[in-house]
Amino acid sequence: MVESLGSIGSLVSSPWIYALVAVSVLLDIFLPVLPSGVLVITAATAAAAGTGAGAAAAGRVPQDVPDILVLTLCAATASVLGDLAVYRLAWRGGPRLDRAIARSRRLTTAQERLGGALARGGGALVVLARFAPAGRSVVSLVAGTAHRRIREFLPWSALAGLAWAAYSVALGYFGGQWLGATWLAAGVSLVALFGAGAGAGYLMRRQPRPTEAA
Repeated sequence: MVESLGSIGSLVSSPWIYALVAVSVLLDIFLPVLPSGVLVITAATAAAAGTGAGAAAAGRVPQDVPDILVLTLCAATASVLGDLAVYRLAWRGGPRLDRAIARSRRLTTAQERLGGALARGGGALVVLARFAPAGRSVVSLVAGTAHRRIREFLPWSALAGLAWAAYSVALGYFGGQWLGATWLAAGVSLVALFGAGAGAGYLMRRQPRPTEAA
């Protein structure tokens, strides 16, 4: 583990990093301020530290860095489980939750757009929302409240979780390969992740409502 990540090196080199990433990704649908993306990128950057040119030249196989495939699957699975938890809670929410959504212009608009997208057999909006700030929470909440069928929602949630996890891990890993396992590499990767989130949020706002698309 490179010393520039020393303050958290012992954490990311521990098997517990997978559990911590999973819990963070699972819960950030309820608390979007949790730094799940930061953890995923930092762990992937640490993985790059043990598989870069220096480690290869030394002829050693690292045992103390996260496995990027396991990290990706862990984050993707936790993402889907979090989506399903909110989906089921919203499904059972009842009239009080329906009234709360009706009072929110943002949620009402999301309900219209998501319902139309899923009804047409396309759930690209679900994937896009996974990258937007709080978009995952809104989509899962709306899908459950609208009582969308699980077979309409789950495959797109799985694709969204896998796409987000793979993108985040790739940012951290290749950032670490190119810039070294430093805070600069992690920072550049985070900027790219937040940039994707801003772009996804913009595209979601540009999505026409079903009545406009007709």
